[in-house]
Amino acid sequence: MANWQGKVSEWIYPLFRIIVGALFACHGAEKLFGAWIGHNELSNPLMAAAGVIEFLGGLLVALGLFAGPAAFLASGEMAVAYFMVHARNGFWPIRNGGELAVLYCFSFLFIAFRGAGRLSLRG
Repeated sequence: MANWQGKVSEWIYPLFRIIVGALFACHGAEKLFGAWIGHNELSNPLMAAAGVIEFLGGLLVALGLFAGPAAFLASGEMAVAYFMVHARNGFWPIRNGGELAVLYCFSFLFIAFRGAGRLSLRG
């Protein structure tokens, strides 16, 4: 790896973590508060639980506060979502609409093992 790539990656990774966490928190805000869609999904206990994991987990990941455990929980939630919702329509994500769930699952798994990195509140 060229020297400049190593220096840049130390700043690109936290940007990745912040964006992934913030976008995930937006999904939780939709479920919990009806943000952007006009109605919440609190009447369904599984959706309410998913909303809490997405909103709080996404915020924690974006802030870099307990990012590893929060990302690991979010990764698990996305794996469950994939198999409960998408996989019953076929295994392949491109066919069953589960690409975003798989992408979030493995993005959070990477964050869980990589840690918060720079620009985090973990200290």
